[in-house]
Amino acid sequence: MRTILLDTSAYSRLLVGDARVLDALGLADTVFMSVFVLGELHAGFLGGTKRQANEEMLQRFLSKPAVKILNATAETSEIFGTVKDGLRRAGTPLPINDVWIAAHTLETGSVLVSYDDHFRIVPGLRLW
Repeated sequence: MRTILLDTSAYSRLLVGDARVLDALGLADTVFMSVFVLGELHAGFLGGTKRQANEEMLQRFLSKPAVKILNATAETSEIFGTVKDGLRRAGTPLPINDVWIAAHTLETGSVLVSYDDHFRIVPGLRLW
């Protein structure tokens, strides 16, 4: 089973028909959406001019059978702590939401679909 976790940057590119994101979705059995990605999306919708249309599009996407929403668990928090501490010790911090997204990706063994190159510094994280 091929699982991916769609990051905020990739979801945004999906909305404009990005072929790479569409290909990744087409190859996936399961598409995870982290609650932290959803939070970033909702914040963006609130700051934009197409809030209702964006919310409706997101709900249609989330209703697809292959799409699963990931909530934070105790295991997620342990992985988050390990990743955050390792990045701190290396002097390479990431935005806090991205540490949570990395933790969810590691927890599920997924491939992270993202256009944010800074994820490359997270040990063990598989990127597309």
